[in-house]
Amino acid sequence: MEFDMNVFDCFVNQALLGVGDKEHFNAMTIGWGALGTMWSKPCCTVYVRHSRYTHELLEDNDIFTVSFFEPKYKKNMVVYGQKSGRDTDKEAISGFTLEKKGEGVGFKEAKKTLVCRKLYKQTLDTKLMPQDIVEKHYPDGNVHDMYIAEVLEIID
Repeated sequence: MEFDMNVFDCFVNQALLGVGDKEHFNAMTIGWGALGTMWSKPCCTVYVRHSRYTHELLEDNDIFTVSFFEPKYKKNMVVYGQKSGRDTDKEAISGFTLEKKGEGVGFKEAKKTLVCRKLYKQTLDTKLMPQDIVEKHYPDGNVHDMYIAEVLEIID
């Protein structure tokens, strides 16, 4: 597997985390993530707040996708950060097309998609963070869960 994108830029304003199947699917924008090696496996780490609909789906599914897009799709992606999949057909609004990506579901328009299998989950502990980060990102206590996942496949 080869990943030919800048790992420090790929999550910023151009990544969607998707989970579920074509009939019951949700995606959300993610700006935080990491790629690397964990337990001798190629891994992707993502962070999802407990309040997100995607979090519910991640709890019920072992496979998820992370899709990366070219900057020209930034406007299409806005809906994935502003609307909830609980009551919105985000694909109809965005114009994106869902398609099977390995064991997961991703987007036809994506430049690159990682198909991932969850290995580990941990709720972030604000008591272990610098106070300025807690004040900026968690003033209401709505923390993220960290999911470390094995990258099963990279699809162009």
